[in-house]
Amino acid sequence: MVLRVGIERTESAACTALDWLDDVETERRAAGLRRELRARDASDPVIDLASNDYLGLVRHPEVVAGAVDAVRRWGCGSTGSRLVTGTTSDHELLERELADFVGAESGLVFASGYAANLGAVTALSGKDSLIVSDAGAHASLVDACRLSRARVVVAPHADVEFLRRTLAERAEERALVLTDSVFSADGDLAPLVDMHRMCREHGAVLLVDEAHGIGVRGRGGRGLVQEVGLAGEPDVVVTATLSKSLASQGGAVLASAKVRAHLIDTARTFIFDTGLAPAAVGAARAALSVLIREPQRAAAVLDRARELARITGVDEPESAVVSVVLGDPDVAYAAAAACRERGLHVGCFRPPSVPEGTSRLRLTARATIDADEMSRIESVLAEVLSDRMAGVSA
Repeated sequence: MVLRVGIERTESAACTALDWLDDVETERRAAGLRRELRARDASDPVIDLASNDYLGLVRHPEVVAGAVDAVRRWGCGSTGSRLVTGTTSDHELLERELADFVGAESGLVFASGYAANLGAVTALSGKDSLIVSDAGAHASLVDACRLSRARVVVAPHADVEFLRRTLAERAEERALVLTDSVFSADGDLAPLVDMHRMCREHGAVLLVDEAHGIGVRGRGGRGLVQEVGLAGEPDVVVTATLSKSLASQGGAVLASAKVRAHLIDTARTFIFDTGLAPAAVGAARAALSVLIREPQRAAAVLDRARELARITGVDEPESAVVSVVLGDPDVAYAAAAACRERGLHVGCFRPPSVPEGTSRLRLTARATIDADEMSRIESVLAEVLSDRMAGVSA
């Protein structure tokens, strides 16, 4: 009997231990911030303005063939961590090809772009160092800061003078400055030249996440770091993802050979994670090959982005991202749903992805949008955003 009472108490506690999740979900729904998964169908006919397939290579025959060939040669999985059995000759080829493309001395491939940022930041910082991170930095950089054990200062967005003061006044010997090259929500560009000058003057390392830069900015899509003349600088570390312009999955750190060696020894997301699957490696190599052969794809992305900006009445973009701020999260969600009903898939960004009061439709340009698709896009957006666009025209 005593045992039964104990069991009943345990069961009762188990029933209530997560009841707080009900309250949290109610609050999220009231704020218009509840998120849901929607499975895509392979034959879905909608026009895609929500994905990060900037170059339109996800279904490119050569990219698909690259993935299939890698699976036939290596199998479906990499079978282990990179330090055990998870490194193939294709991994090393991809690392060299990526480094050559962006102008870095060497490269190291991770299982995701998120893992690449976590690994690089935590390995290059520590409890006796300072990290200065731009307020608009990607969540993976934010989480890397939290794991770093360093003193972290969040800098106002693109504020070079704040960066200068913070670096000049620090007591720590080592400092690491973090920024996206192209910021994912607004699509604006980081002032990399000025930031690097501050880092050079004050003995800091600049780490630049080129997730949204590679394939879009720079000569033939080599990224913003290359575009502004910082490629190959010994105090610049580039991180990248393979899941956007390169139509695959995975991440990379592109930097000096000594940074690569240090990461192999110390980056926990490299040491303890399973290596990138062969299919992803093969697809990324094929996509990079297509981009090198067809560099005009990068310029086409920006051309399509400018057309989307014209249609929606927003400022001319500097990247593939066209952000249409609507303010209220419910309004943004309803607009995205209305687009979907009309055959157009657009992104919907709400807090915490963007600041309060700036919920938006996030349109992402794709190099392969044709004239018929653009005409349909204009028709749908004119209908869904008629009130906003009328205000812009007035």
